Amino acid sequence: MSSKRKGERSISPPPSKRKAQSSISKGAVASFFTPTSQKPKDRTAWSERAPEDDTPATLLVGRYEPENMDASDRRKRRKIAAFDLDSTLIVPASGKKFGNDPGDWKWWDSSVPSHLKELYKQKDYRVVILSNQAGLTLHPHPNSKAPKNAGKAKVSNFKQKCSAVLAQLDLPTTVYAATARDNYRKPRTGMWKEVCEDYDIPEHEVDLENSVFVGDAGGRTAQLRDAASGAAATGKDFSCSDRNLAHNIGIPYKTPEEFFLGEPPREFTRDFDLATYPYPEQDDKVLFERTNKQDIVLFCGPPGAGKSTFYWKHLKPLGYERVNQDILKSRTKCFKTAAELLGEGNSVAIVDVDNTNPDADGRKEWIEFAQKHDGVPIRCVWFKIPKALCEHNDVVRALNKTLNPEARAGLPGIAFNGYFSRFREPKVKEGFQDVVEIEFSFRGTKEDYALWARYWN
Repeated sequence: MSSKRKGERSISPPPSKRKAQSSISKGAVASFFTPTSQKPKDRTAWSERAPEDDTPATLLVGRYEPENMDASDRRKRRKIAAFDLDSTLIVPASGKKFGNDPGDWKWWDSSVPSHLKELYKQKDYRVVILSNQAGLTLHPHPNSKAPKNAGKAKVSNFKQKCSAVLAQLDLPTTVYAATARDNYRKPRTGMWKEVCEDYDIPEHEVDLENSVFVGDAGGRTAQLRDAASGAAATGKDFSCSDRNLAHNIGIPYKTPEEFFLGEPPREFTRDFDLATYPYPEQDDKVLFERTNKQDIVLFCGPPGAGKSTFYWKHLKPLGYERVNQDILKSRTKCFKTAAELLGEGNSVAIVDVDNTNPDADGRKEWIEFAQKHDGVPIRCVWFKIPKALCEHNDVVRALNKTLNPEARAGLPGIAFNGYFSRFREPKVKEGFQDVVEIEFSFRGTKEDYALWARYWN
């Protein structure tokens, strides 16, 4: 096993401080009243890891080793069986949607432990658990107004629950819990990379064809009750993150029903499908032409649509000066700067202003602005891009420095929801000389595309 890496801090598992409740197992109640000296050693060693040097730790890691480990337990296993935790291996015993108490859990199905033991002991798999746990906070932000001990209690409860699950399973394994929206979070592959490093398996040596990821977030669609077969109605999955993680890694994906119960696959869908956006063939198509000696070009498009990239590649070479509210900080300064640029004889591209010009009322102010400045022509470039693609582009940009020359941080969901709730298609009749429609196509190197063409949400 490799030595402890940068960004990893060992921490001891916290003592049990919970009160016995009806949902706690009898064994847990008995353990509560057992003197510490007589309790079995907790065999789960906990640590924390950070996505980058000099950043707070966001990944919680619990490594379990049985009491009697032998050489076969420590050798490399190139087949990896990775599992989600909640609603895949365990569910709340109380029947609640989320179990708050560390003793409130049971196996998703009674066959789960035997399946996992068979994978490890008979089929030579390394068994690990990869779980998104956004409800946990390892290190609160210094400016957070939330009670400081509230986060510690949740983390403590989670560790107690995982320690109990791993002890019952009693296999050499590790649970990885991603607590932030960074590269550790599924479907991003940060946790998978940690698995490979922890077990000293270079990623290119993993037997991808025979490895597997099992999780309940498969993008399955809702299913009506089938009277003929007696199949019950089922709701749709809350996301497709588990299926997308398997896609990113390049391993098969199974739902818990398929893997543990042998049920047939159900239909699924993705809000954003990479298959729709293959690497484009090179073409010399001109996307924007200059038609006036001096004019204003107003961009209309959501965050993450590629507006800045389009400006630098297509309008800057034609002599357009850029007006960007992200830089100028206020709408008033945007109008002032645009007026100064026009006064100097420049043409102006209004790139990122007011999230960016989704409705006719906002666009009207720029049309009136053009009229007041000697009736300079104003054109519109409309970026026709769906919301899911914009959210994808935003995350790719935020988490990959090579694709983020302006060092932009990721945006909250409200930025996209706000734009699309207000959006009205731009029309020439609003006062534009013309409206140039731009459909999305990836524009960059194959190396850049290899980063872009993964699932990030």
